[in-house]
Amino acid sequence: MRYIAEDIEVRAREELFINIHPIQPAGRLTPEAMKALIAYGDGYSTCDWCVKPFRLDKIRRPPIYEFHSDLAEFLGMDEARVVPGARRGFQAVVSSIAGPGDSVIVSSLAHYTEFLAVEDAGAVVKEVPLNEKNVITGENVAKKIEEVRRETGKLPKLILIDHFDYMFGNEHDIKGIAKVAKEYGIPFLCNAAYSVGVMPVNGREIGADFLVGSGHKSFASPAPSGILATTKEWADRVLRTTQMVGDVTKRRFGIKEVEMLGCTLMGSNLIAMMASFPAVRERVKRWPEELEKTNYFLREFLRIKGNAILSEMPRKHTLTKVDTSKSFDLVARRHKRRGFFLGDELRKRRIIGEFLGATRAWKLNTYGLTWDQIKYLAQAFQEIAREYGIEVE
Repeated sequence: MRYIAEDIEVRAREELFINIHPIQPAGRLTPEAMKALIAYGDGYSTCDWCVKPFRLDKIRRPPIYEFHSDLAEFLGMDEARVVPGARRGFQAVVSSIAGPGDSVIVSSLAHYTEFLAVEDAGAVVKEVPLNEKNVITGENVAKKIEEVRRETGKLPKLILIDHFDYMFGNEHDIKGIAKVAKEYGIPFLCNAAYSVGVMPVNGREIGADFLVGSGHKSFASPAPSGILATTKEWADRVLRTTQMVGDVTKRRFGIKEVEMLGCTLMGSNLIAMMASFPAVRERVKRWPEELEKTNYFLREFLRIKGNAILSEMPRKHTLTKVDTSKSFDLVARRHKRRGFFLGDELRKRRIIGEFLGATRAWKLNTYGLTWDQIKYLAQAFQEIAREYGIEVE
């Protein structure tokens, strides 16, 4: 069967190929999550057993209430909410803390959604420069805070820095940044979209006031889904309940949370995240092996003359930015398919996920591949290199 309905194709990338797409591998669903999508696919499926106080995170059948509690414990935080993507977590925190004209410290590698969250609140981003290793340090954050204070006469309202960034997959000095944030009395939001769900992350140990994760990026969950966790010190502010009263009807809406717009992630997306949770809890324990596999692959990848790694080495994450401008790109310049030749060759070998047409700087992610797949992947790149006359050491 090639089509689900009309012109909607069946998607079978994960079943038929080795997928090295930079942002897809850790979002692969578990079999349990796949079943949840079918069983809870109807729009308001999670509302079957909703009773007063009529709030999503209070539902006990299915055990949504317990899931929120378990999630907070898993992340080393006091409160957790599920949201429609990490971006909604950024939005909830920024809009609660910053207002028009306020400054928010972000990384020079900040994701565009962090910018938009700040802009939506009417605040202004202030970027921290990278060091020579493309890493954000606590020292550079402190310098930026002082720069903002000199320029505006005020401290920034929030520090929002990535645990691992999306450009290089580099690990940033989040513990050092958290220490600086505490010294200045500025709340710290750690963007853990690339780490929560694939590796052990404890917000309390990091020193973060807020921890934001991505369900569809790193938690074996459907899109859109995300996680917002916070400490009890900030819970009342970010998870504040509505105080509004209707001027005609005098209606109030009780314990509905303002930043969550009452209820957050509903239906099959939430239940699928819950269904994947046991597997996610177990897989984070295997993170050292994931790093071992990706570093093995990259060592083999570097045997191809001209290949280079733009991310920090050895790798601390399975997302890596590579440079093949002095290897595969030399072939692309003379090939009739130009940069698409590499994708063609990979597809012949049942490998997909590279940036189509990219043969200079591009990203890949080996997360979740077996050792056999990792070795096959390395051999495939070397085989393509030899086929086009590129030396393999």
